[in-house]
Amino acid sequence: QIQLVESGGGLVETGGSLRLSCSASVTGITIHTMGWYRQAPGKQRESVALIDSSRRRTYAEPVKGRFTISRSQNTVILQIDSLKPEDSAVYYCYARRWSGDVYWGQGTQVAVSS
Repeated sequence: QIQLVESGGGLVETGGSLRLSCSASVTGITIHTMGWYRQAPGKQRESVALIDSSRRRTYAEPVKGRFTISRSQNTVILQIDSLKPEDSAVYYCYARRWSGDVYWGQGTQVAVSS
């Protein structure tokens, strides 16, 4: 079992920045893919940014050029710049082990005021 602990959400103005962090409570285990999903009210959860153990990154089209994902061991950071109101959502940390098992964080709220 892996626990994901997130931090860094908050309320910012349009154009502002936030830094989300997520750490997995494991040692001696390499997680294959870590990243972030988000879910806005009334919408489905969607992938935002992912990074695998080889540091290959994938970004959702709406966030390219504004979001940057990085990783050190089993900690993943999402740097969010140039925030827009449509980025407002609950952001969930995601981890997938080589076995295929998937884990989720508890979610952290990002709210962007216009």
